[in-house]
Order: sequence, then structure tokens, then C-alpha cells
Amino acid sequence: MCTHSVKEVDSLGCGAGLDKRPTWHTPQQWALVLSRPAQSLPCTPFQELHTIFPWLVESIFGSLDGVLVGWNLRSLHGRMSPVEYSIAMEFLDPGGPMMKLVYKLQAEDYKFDFPVTYLPGPVKASIQERVLPDSPLYHNKVQFPPTGGLGLNLALNPFEYYMFFFALSLITQKPLPGTLHIRTSDCAYFILVDRYLSWFLPTEGSVLPPLSSSPGGPSPSPAPRTPAMPFASYGLHHTSLLKRHISHQTSVNADPASHEIWRSETLLQVFVEMWLHHYSLEMYQKMQSPHAKESFTPSEEHVLVVRLLLKHLHAFSGSLKPEQVSASAHSHATSPLEEFKRAAVPRFVQQKLYLFLQHCFGHWPLDASFRAVLEMWLSYLQPWRYAPEKQAQSSACQPRCVSDRWAPFVQENLLMYTKLFVGFLSRALRTDLVSPKNALMVFRVAKVFAQPNLAEMIQKGEQLFLEPELVIPHRQHRLFTAPPFTGSFLSSWPPAVTDTSFKVKSHVYSLEGQDCKYTPMFGPEVRTLVLRLAQLITQAKQTAKSISDQCGESTAGRPFLSWLGFCSTDTNGCYPANDLDEMGQDSVRKTDEYLEKALEYLCQMFRLSEAQLAQLTLAMGTTRDENGKKQLPDCIVGEDGLILTPLGRYQIINGLRRFDIEYQGDSELQPIRSYEIASLVRMLFRLSSAINHRFAGQMAALCSRADFLGSFCRYHLMEPGLTGRHLLSPVARGYAASRARGPRLSLRLLGSYRTLLSLLLAFVVASLFHIGPLPCVLLLVLGYLLYAVAMTLLTERSKLHQL
Repeated sequence: MCTHSVKEVDSLGCGAGLDKRPTWHTPQQWALVLSRPAQSLPCTPFQELHTIFPWLVESIFGSLDGVLVGWNLRSLHGRMSPVEYSIAMEFLDPGGPMMKLVYKLQAEDYKFDFPVTYLPGPVKASIQERVLPDSPLYHNKVQFPPTGGLGLNLALNPFEYYMFFFALSLITQKPLPGTLHIRTSDCAYFILVDRYLSWFLPTEGSVLPPLSSSPGGPSPSPAPRTPAMPFASYGLHHTSLLKRHISHQTSVNADPASHEIWRSETLLQVFVEMWLHHYSLEMYQKMQSPHAKESFTPSEEHVLVVRLLLKHLHAFSGSLKPEQVSASAHSHATSPLEEFKRAAVPRFVQQKLYLFLQHCFGHWPLDASFRAVLEMWLSYLQPWRYAPEKQAQSSACQPRCVSDRWAPFVQENLLMYTKLFVGFLSRALRTDLVSPKNALMVFRVAKVFAQPNLAEMIQKGEQLFLEPELVIPHRQHRLFTAPPFTGSFLSSWPPAVTDTSFKVKSHVYSLEGQDCKYTPMFGPEVRTLVLRLAQLITQAKQTAKSISDQCGESTAGRPFLSWLGFCSTDTNGCYPANDLDEMGQDSVRKTDEYLEKALEYLCQMFRLSEAQLAQLTLAMGTTRDENGKKQLPDCIVGEDGLILTPLGRYQIINGLRRFDIEYQGDSELQPIRSYEIASLVRMLFRLSSAINHRFAGQMAALCSRADFLGSFCRYHLMEPGLTGRHLLSPVARGYAASRARGPRLSLRLLGSYRTLLSLLLAFVVASLFHIGPLPCVLLLVLGYLLYAVAMTLLTERSKLHQL
């Protein structure tokens, strides 16, 4: 076994080309070296490169601890680095030089140590507890350290070692800060995943043999190994029928796919284990506690790659012809590739994907980035979208009916539809549906579940699960689980179960445990949640319309100079910030369309009538008052003022109601606005403060007069009475009373761009009529005095009228 470390490679003397650590660390250099004929390479590299193979893999994909970046395939983009991108893609292609090296090393039966420490959490914990993980990927590979050893290792063949590093680089390697704007679907890593899936999991034809293999000859495969210490396993150990095929194959006319299918199986298991197996059933149950800490948080890019895997797996499994499906259910004479297509999703993916999605639904932030998780989930729920007959039916304008062919898939994935739908409802009820991005997510889910015949299939599956259980002998723990994950997919696959009800129960119990409490999707509890969501949709539509109307009114009422940015910003009459503020009227239209269609789909699925919606809308208090303004959020009056109820908090979070927030402090101390000159405002404040301090007594005496002069001074020197403002709390009212002030002079108006520009325009107009600056100032002062006299008289008259 080759266990050379990088330091050992430094000391290797392998001829002129390998007398020290190789300097081939770029795609161009490695492509040049590995593409040469073996005879022209120093020291026959295909026999010696196994000593530096671990270092080569690490130099490409980075180190497992994330310190070494490697080639950073997640940030390598064809548009930004076309030369490096092209060479790297050709070098790492499934038929490229790197894979040729892997196959050559595979033929020599080399093994490479992989630290258990860097495996996903549940796998690492299981191995450290001397319990063999469910996946056959780890069987006969665990190496226990000698006395004084540093840790456990897996003995992997070259293909497994390469794929482990490739899959884990999605998690361990973080994209560079400057490349965050690159679309995931355009990066080298994403495209390589797609190529590997298409090569090793073909939807048409058979798996291509390794380029180094002779036609019809057996492919190299790791020999069975016996662990150094016995394991306790979850189920019975089955000897891999696949390994028996390879080790004892004698017929040259056997199906060639039986020799090569091990690569397809290994690829799928590695991707599933590294990307999805971060949560176990026990861990998932512990994570239901609100005090539990997250063990692993996937990134948005991680979710997008998993979605690519799921879409390809549906196309791979759906490529089975109907006669092959029926034959596989009644006969064992099918080819290994056909068996693999039938077993790939239910045996390797379903359980780990369910726990992965459950964690994402419960812990993902309540923002628009959840769209990636949502689309991944919806892609898994619709295998018919990737079936070969999709093109023939997609021309219809109406949503096509889901064929009864998919009823077994729906029933055997019941929790994927029902439990996760309830999880999405819980999220939707806590989000702002006025946002077009959130409205789009609700629309997408409603549209998928409203496809004709899908709801009926889900209901049928629930009926099968809720049927009374027949007496099944020898029912013990884990008997209601999926087929055991203890061997290759060709290992003793159990006979097909004809009892459909048992299949559904087995699915539910394997994912949730036998003590699970199932909540029917079409039961009264979920129906209540759907009704609440329908209410929120109706209210969000009204709120969006209100925001649109208010923005239209405020825009129309702005003065001509608002386009220069001189118009004051009214912070008291606006709704909180929302996506609508950034996208404008088109956003309002999209939100309304999404919510309207989502409501229509929900009504179709759960048979909601318009009368029910109208009654529940009124019950939530969405009616408006006589002035057409929104009512205040639901509150109760406490000792310290108004206190929000849970309903009131819910209304504020979802933008359904709001408080009219007004600035009630000292008007002179308001924050400097964008339409004001900061330095000038501060200078005028100091000047007015000095005047107010120096002449406070005289101003108070003038304002106390009962004649016209007193009224004229009160109009200019008195701050508007606080008693006329809408105070929401007794605490605020007491504070306002304690800070009552006397007459003051305010010069802040002169610090506004608008005021200064108006004065400048006045001087320009006066110059056109040959009026000098001094006469213009006198005219402005005279004009203002006339305006102030008129406003004083009107103010006094209105006060007398109120009395």
C-alpha cells in the first residue's frame, strides 16, 4: 500500500524529473506531463507517480482543512480566465489525462489513506464508535491505527480517493472574495460535476469502460478487505455480489456493464455521502430542540450542486423503459446498470436528502436565498420533468396531468411531499409576502402541488399510511426501513413487496422512526395553516396596493426641484423598506400576479371557497377606517403605554399594519437631511442658540402680548404645540411635558439647498429686470413680511374659530 506523505515524496529519487517535489502545480504543466507517452517520461511516471498522487490530488482540489486552495475550481470561470479554464477542464475531464492516471493506478491496486476526521459528522462519529456506517462505501476500508497512532484512516483505491477530494472540495474550499459574483452554473466545478454525472450515470447507452482497459476485459476493482477490528453494524452483512462478479468472473460473454458499474456506484455514493450525509436521524431529532446548535450549515452553492445531482438522477432513473421496470419487479435477469437505475434514488439518496432538506427548512435564514433550497426540493418532487416523454407533452398550454405511472414514487416519498410542505407553510407564515421574491416562492410551491392528479396521489398515499396495520410477524426495530445499506447495490436486493400500504409505512418509519406522529397534509391542522396563508396572501395584496398608491401620491406631490434631490424626505408617512421600493410599479404588478395565482392554486388543492376567504379576511381585521388608512397593529393598553399582542407583532412582521412613526423630539436637533448643507446647518444652530440665550427674556415678553405684535412674534418664535401631536405612550407624553420650552428663533431653514437655490433664482430673475442686489433683498424682505402678516391673521382667526 502506498502511504507516502508529501515530505516523503521530497526525498524520493526518481530520476532527473522527480529528484525533488514536482513543480507541476498548474493545469498547463500537469496536462503536458501526463499527456506524454510513458516511454518519454523520466523514471516511467505511471509506475512512480503513485508516490506523489496524494500530493497531486491535493494540489488540484486543495487541502481538506481548507488551508491550501489548490486550483480553486469553484472560482475558475471561462470568461475571466479562458486559458486556465480550458486546460483545467480538458485535464480533469472524465476521459482526460488525470482520469487515465487514476485508472492506471487502479490497475496496480494501490491504496491511499484518507483521514476519517474529515468525513461528514455522522460518518465520523459512527466509525469512531466502532460502528460500521450504513453505506457500503466504507466497508472493508477502515484502517485502525497501530499503538500510538494518530487516528483512523480509510484505505481508498485511486478512483475513490480522487472522488473523495473532488466532492469534499465543494465544502472545504471557500470561493475567493472577488469571485462571489460568478454564477455557480458557469464555474469549472459545477460543469465538471455535470460531466462526471453524464459520463458515469448515462441516460442513454451503457457506462463507458476506462480508456486504459481492453475491450471486454475486467476492470480493476479493490479486493475485499477484512477490518482489523470487528464492527457492530445496523444490519446483516452481505458479501458484495459485484465483487464476486469481478473476482470470479469466468465468462467473457457476460454483460460488460457488470465490470464497470462499480465506478458509477462509487461516484453516486461519494457525492451523496459528502454532500448530504451531514445529519443522522438521531441528530435530526435532537435538532428539533430550540437550544440545539447547528452542526453543519450548507451554502447556497452547495445546494445548487445538489440540485444538479438530483435532476440528473431523475433523468438517469427515468431512462428505464417501462418493460425494464416491470421486468425488474418480477425477475432478477436484468443487467446491473438497469438494477442500479432502479435502486439509485430510493436506496442511496432518499433518507439522507430528507434529513438534509428538513435541516434547511428549519434553519435557513428567512430571506430570498431560500429560493435555492426550494428549487432543489421541487426538482426532487417532480421526476416526470426529466423523463424522456417530457418533450412530447410539454407543448400543451395547460399544466399537464401527472401520469399514474408516478404514483409509486409519490407514495414511497410521501414525507418529501407532506412533511416538507408543512415546513414550507411554517416559513411562509413568517415571511413578508409583499416582497416579490417571497411571493414568487409561494407561487412556485403552490403551482407544483396544484398539478392535476398530484394532490390525489398524495391523498392516496396518506390513506395507505393511515390504514390499520395488519399483523406482520417478527416486526422489530428497523424492520420498517428501506433495504439495508450494508453491501453493494447488487447485494441481495429483497423481493418486491406487493403490499403498497406496507411500502408507504416502511418509507415513513425509515425516515421518522416508528414512534413518529404523522400530520396528514389534507387534515384539519394543515388546512388551518393553509387558510392562514390564504389570509396573508389577501392582506399582502392589499398592502402592496397601498404602498403603490402611497408612493404614487408622494411622487406626484413632490415639487419641481425634487429631481435635484432638494425635496425633503417624509420619514413619517412611508412604509418600512421593502423590495417594492427598489423595483417600483413593475414589482407591485409581479407581486400581485404571483399572489393571485398562488391563492388560486391553494384554493384548487384544498377546495377553499371565496366565502371562506372573505370571512377569514374580515376576522383578521383587514378592513380600513373611514379615511382609507391602515389601522394600528393589534395592541393592549398597559401601565407604560401600548403593548403589542402576538397578533400585532405578526401584523408588523408581515407588513400588514404599522405605527405612524413621527419625530417628536427637538426640531432643531433632528438629523441633518440629505437636502441640507451639514456645515451650514451646524453654524446656523450655534448662531440661533446664542441669540435665544441672549434675548430669551425679551422674546418671552413679546410672545406674551395680546396684540397683533404678540401674535406676529408667536408665529415666528413659538414651536408648534406638542399637544397637537399623536403621542402613543404615556411615557412619551410625560417626557414631552417635562421638556417644554419658551420662544426660540430657528435659522435652520437657511441651511437647505432648496432655500438657497430659491434665493439664487430670485436674484437671477431680478437681474433680468435690472434690479440690483440691495433692492432685491429689500423686495424679498417686504414680500416675506406681507406673507407673515397674512399667515398671522389666518392663524389667529383659526384659533378663534376653534374656540
